Amino acid sequence: MRTLLGISFHSFVASLLVLSTSGYASAQAADPVEERLNNTPRHHEWVDIKTPEGRALKTFVVFPEVKEKATAVVIIHENKGLTDWERSVADRLAEAGYVAVAPDFLSGAGPDGGGTSAFASRDAATQGIYGLKPEQVTADLDAAVDYASKIEAANGKVAVIGFCWGGGKSFGYAAHNPKIAAAMVCYGTAPEDEAELKKIEVPVYGFYGGNDARITSQVPRVTESMKKLGKTYEPVVYEGAGHGFLRAGEQPGASEDDKKAFAEGWERVKKILAGL
Repeated sequence: MRTLLGISFHSFVASLLVLSTSGYASAQAADPVEERLNNTPRHHEWVDIKTPEGRALKTFVVFPEVKEKATAVVIIHENKGLTDWERSVADRLAEAGYVAVAPDFLSGAGPDGGGTSAFASRDAATQGIYGLKPEQVTADLDAAVDYASKIEAANGKVAVIGFCWGGGKSFGYAAHNPKIAAAMVCYGTAPEDEAELKKIEVPVYGFYGGNDARITSQVPRVTESMKKLGKTYEPVVYEGAGHGFLRAGEQPGASEDDKKAFAEGWERVKKILAGL
């Protein structure tokens, strides 16, 4: 039997195959969020936005590589806080030509006065989210939208987009601020009080998973209410997709329905923003 440095030829070839297969599997399982954040050509920066009560709202901002001033989009994160995924969303929106502004609504609420990254786990961050006062979240949104409207590279137009917990906040904010250009609600709840829906003066666009009855079962009722009130509400239900498909759909091992909803959902986001 042939040998190479004391190793049988067949063992050597088998080792190479194992290394090759392992490397391929690692490449296949690469985290798309990490890859996007590590390899983006776009400018990222952190800023502190002063809130009415004097808190510093830690905010991640990404700029598009465009010639003209661009519409700004304020991102309202999930109930896990401002994670790398939301930061990748900011980069994705900037890639499409928009100034992306992603506040950390847990700013100052974490251990030692920190934000999302100060919590020991995502579960702990979620508990922190549900401990926030609604009026503080609204005030933080006011500060972020005002900041976004005054960025020199932006054109003064601001839309909001929210995911999960943030989706509900996005819908609610549409009732609070008539100056935003649009509110995009990604698998979030609508205000329960019809009086709140009556206040809405901006278009609301919904993104829902067909396999997310906890949220999506509300859509027919909300559609009827918004129609009765003469409001613009355009929901789309992506059949077969689960809750959080705009996150899950790009992950290794995602279901085909989530992948499809992910692709179609992001194309719709870009189309909505282009039409503002």
